[in-house]
Amino acid sequence: MDRAMTTHDYRTIDVAVAGGDLRVAVWDPTDARTDDALLIHGVTSSHLAWPFVVGRLPGVRAIAPDLRGRGASSALAGPAGMAAHADDLAAALDALGIARVTVVGHSMGAFVAVVFAHRHPERVSRLVLVDGGLPLDVPQGVDTDALVAGILGPTAARLSMRFANTGEYLDFWRAHPAFAEAWTPELERYLAYDLVDDGAGSLRPATSYRTTAEDTVDMNAGAALPEALGALAHPTRLMTVPRGLQDEPPGLYAPAHLERMLAAHPSVVHQRVDGLNHYTVVMSDAGADVVAAVVREELDRAALLA
Repeated sequence: MDRAMTTHDYRTIDVAVAGGDLRVAVWDPTDARTDDALLIHGVTSSHLAWPFVVGRLPGVRAIAPDLRGRGASSALAGPAGMAAHADDLAAALDALGIARVTVVGHSMGAFVAVVFAHRHPERVSRLVLVDGGLPLDVPQGVDTDALVAGILGPTAARLSMRFANTGEYLDFWRAHPAFAEAWTPELERYLAYDLVDDGAGSLRPATSYRTTAEDTVDMNAGAALPEALGALAHPTRLMTVPRGLQDEPPGLYAPAHLERMLAAHPSVVHQRVDGLNHYTVVMSDAGADVVAAVVREELDRAALLA
């Protein structure tokens, strides 16, 4: 059973944003609510990346959108980019009457979190960045397709693929090295949620390549992230893992590059989490144990200062 189903009641709402409606998941704690946490998923992901972590946060109301262009927000019109996602998050908090919140971002969601804190500083108490948020070590001046392929590899390639049914899609992912030791029913639900009808009798991933490309370029070459990092003022924790999207070392942040980034942003508190890859740091029991513990620490610190 999904652990979050025993600690929280799950619901979704649709929030009006520029271009349409943003789907937002809310996990209301079955115990008395003590805190709120805003959870932001990665570049081709959805809100269902988070149940492992949510189930380890009893008493916490967890709010997690499908970012525009993903999941049930895939039909949202208009361009994406870090600033657009950040403003969507503010609208989601408005809809739920939440003034200020601890923000947790994974992968691209960590970059969105940093920009959100810059554009809407009064809405953020603390930041938890999970394997993302500081600049990646990518070559400058490459074209969009090369940039996307270099960072995401097969994760981007699958966006143009078509599948006869959900079982075929799950079989595609079973061969993925990142989940060789971490296949669970929760993961199957997350993957199946990603599929939509392609209008021609097949299924396709909800995230469009165009949206992924726009976000990847903005995340790595746009102005929003460097401006936000240059003005970073919120307490910030960064967690990194030693293996990447294909379970390969050294992961998104090679040690020498990470050392440079941390030196450039000395206020960021870093924690290395061994034994995990870019996916399993949030979508496995072992990863969620660590992430939820850090989130709880930050929520407690925020409460002390409230």
